[in-house]
Amino acid sequence: MNTLPSSIHRSQSRREMLRRCSLGFGSLALAGLMNDRAFGAAPVLGRPHFTPRVKHVIFCYMSGGVSHVDSFDPKPELVKRHGQPMPVPVKPTMFNQNGNIMGSPWTAKPRGQSGVVMTDLFPRIAELADDLAVIRSMTSKVNEHAQGNYFFHTGFPFSGHPSAGAWMSYGLGTENRDLPGFVVLQSGGAVAPHGGVGLFSSGYLPAQHQASIFRVDEQPALANVKPSESDALQQKRLGFIRAMDEGFAASAGEGAIEAAIKNYETAYRMQTAVPELCDLSGESEATKKLYGLDSKFETTVAYGKQALIARRLIERGVRFVELSCLSQNIGAGQGPNPWDQHGQLEKGHGIMARQVDQPIAGLITDLKARGLFDETLILFSGEFGRTPFSQGSDGRDHNPFGFSLWLAGGGIRGGTVFGATDDLGYYAVENRCEIYDLYATIQNLLGIDHTKLTYRFGGRDFRLTDVHGNVIREILS
Repeated sequence: MNTLPSSIHRSQSRREMLRRCSLGFGSLALAGLMNDRAFGAAPVLGRPHFTPRVKHVIFCYMSGGVSHVDSFDPKPELVKRHGQPMPVPVKPTMFNQNGNIMGSPWTAKPRGQSGVVMTDLFPRIAELADDLAVIRSMTSKVNEHAQGNYFFHTGFPFSGHPSAGAWMSYGLGTENRDLPGFVVLQSGGAVAPHGGVGLFSSGYLPAQHQASIFRVDEQPALANVKPSESDALQQKRLGFIRAMDEGFAASAGEGAIEAAIKNYETAYRMQTAVPELCDLSGESEATKKLYGLDSKFETTVAYGKQALIARRLIERGVRFVELSCLSQNIGAGQGPNPWDQHGQLEKGHGIMARQVDQPIAGLITDLKARGLFDETLILFSGEFGRTPFSQGSDGRDHNPFGFSLWLAGGGIRGGTVFGATDDLGYYAVENRCEIYDLYATIQNLLGIDHTKLTYRFGGRDFRLTDVHGNVIREILS
């Protein structure tokens, strides 16, 4: 008597056989990955379109809006006309509590051999003026923090689109198969700027390209990634999850499932990679001091840890790293946007500059000493600038019509200034730039043609620069 199941006698197509066997294939794949030192890696999805000048980007985001007229675009006319009414019409501001012209409380002078004029708000960064390319004609389409943050991170003033770091990870991948391509660093209780973690989203790109947020002064640094008590048990669980997901993906064709599988694998490897990354015990005391880790100011120490770990990340091949400012909680700006001084500008900006000045200058100096400066691009910016006239008696409101940022590192012509605002620092009047031009330039330095790195979504080919953008070649070496 034949006791075999009747289903065995039924002929099966190769597709049906593969579908039924998919769970087993998942287990085999997991076993292979466990024996591969590259387990957990997201594959590089693209290659540079041409020879890159840099491999990595470190983004020092000054959430809230640094006053350009008090830092990198000082205006003698504001000092001369302090207290006088604005001689030109004033556009609506965030709060419309507009006062008269307000001179800067910080002294400005030429810096370095290049003679780039900066104030002493950032004294240590000013000492490195010959390494910086200052863009003084950046503009934004929006005047509110959440929209401004999204616009600066994604090129669109609302959620749902990939962050710049996600685009770089998608286009180039990560050089380290144990770490993600896009990392956001936080410390000292820092939180995401207004707009939340969606600022670091992968949007419609595969999910493995979203940012991993490392809280560098906590244990574990990555809250959802911590070693299991039993590695063997964890491997079994991962094998089961992968097998179930691959079985579902085979029948449903869900690309998101494959992205989830890659995230599980990366998380597994990060259990050992991240603790080692955040362990600074091997760094010399001189290096720690360079970043301000011996400072008597807690926020300088906390931001310094981010800057030092940013260097360690790019040493390990991470593509895009973003640093987060800490809220001061003493009247110096709102929590998620600590540079937002609508009042007490001198106090608030002074405290914030003390937080970031030494760590960022230390980062540049350290990168140069280690031979990493020429393969790394550093970007320093907030979402907009601030008005040349006061809000109330001693603050400044938002100004999206003309503000400053700077770039340094590989491929950048240091000691240069591009663009200009008017004599009062209100409007960009020379070589006006948009965020699309900035990202076209950054992608160019990474070896990417910004018009070709696209992703089809909803019937349209999207890109980081939307349908705009020109490379700012005047600041390139």
